[in-house]
Amino acid sequence: MVTLRSLPPESPEASDAPQLEIRRQSDNALTLYLSGPWLLREAVPSVTLVKEALEAGGRVRRILIDAGGVTGWDTALPVFLRAVVALAAEGGAHIDGSRLDEGVRKLLQLAAAVPPRQAATPRARPGLRIRTGEAAIRAWKRTAAFVVFLGEVVLSVGALLSGRAAYRPVDFGLVLQETGPRALGIVSLISFLVGLILAFVGAIQLARFGAQIYIADLVGLAMAREMGPMMAGIVMAGRTGAAFAAQLGTMQVNQEIDALKTLGISPVEFLVLPRIMALVLMMPLLTLYADLVGIGGGLTVSVSLFDLTLPQYWQETVAALTLTQFVIGLGKSVVYGAIVAVAGCAAGIRASGSASAVGEAATQCPRSLTLRTRPRDAGSSRPPVPTRCMFRLTG
Repeated sequence: MVTLRSLPPESPEASDAPQLEIRRQSDNALTLYLSGPWLLREAVPSVTLVKEALEAGGRVRRILIDAGGVTGWDTALPVFLRAVVALAAEGGAHIDGSRLDEGVRKLLQLAAAVPPRQAATPRARPGLRIRTGEAAIRAWKRTAAFVVFLGEVVLSVGALLSGRAAYRPVDFGLVLQETGPRALGIVSLISFLVGLILAFVGAIQLARFGAQIYIADLVGLAMAREMGPMMAGIVMAGRTGAAFAAQLGTMQVNQEIDALKTLGISPVEFLVLPRIMALVLMMPLLTLYADLVGIGGGLTVSVSLFDLTLPQYWQETVAALTLTQFVIGLGKSVVYGAIVAVAGCAAGIRASGSASAVGEAATQCPRSLTLRTRPRDAGSSRPPVPTRCMFRLTG
């Protein structure tokens, strides 16, 4: 309870309890005389008395409220008067509050200025055709925006080849360090586990024919051609691609990219191009490193579980692998690096509006890139390398 103002008594008839006197005038007017302390702790008269007075006689056109005898009031008085105003509105009567305290009149005006809250009408779910059309429009807009972004990337690469690209070498060096040496830990772990799994699963079948020696062929070919570049691409999609999207998305939300445009600097050349170059250059090195670590994982399983010696495993791996196998895998890694860098930067550039848009871009980027960085053999009629190797080795 908050006491807004206390008024001194103006007549000796003022009592210690709130009083309400209703008088009907001859000109279809009703006068309400309020006196005493109108406080929440007191027994305030009910508005029902006013309602009965309005229904007792003929139609009331004007209600005069005289609060000159009120000795003190708090929120109890505005609540009562608000109910009286509602009754007057129902009966079409005019309220005359000229004899009310200034503070009470302001509270009533404030209450009347705020409309009553209406329940939100549930929006009907659009039909299948509307949802399909909206999804198609969104897909078309995203595709068009990506094509425009890809065209800007191509132009920036042309500017790089002609020596006119506007980027800082120090930024390129920082991104190169972030996408290369700092990614060795996670790449080592994933590649070693993949080599272990390939060797163990393949050895179970090869042991039935007494061909454990060919575990080296299986692991070496699979890692060099498929699993090395694919696992490196997936790891960099979740690590570096999401980082690119979050970094550029934050700059977009903070209007830093707009500032670059205002200065006449191309955001694609200044921000995107160093990231694409760094990832394209580092992906073949990471893939080669992943190949060697995966072969080491296969070596661990073969030597510890299937009685192969280190020289035997090494000789069989060297005999099975050729330079062509490594070139195929490294070529795929370059493509995967370009896909991860372009898609991650595009997701960050498109982010706008709020921090949630940045989080959405960083979340969607790895999910979409994982589906794109897949082995090229998946789209051909030939089975993947591990399957072909198994059939070739077992006859």
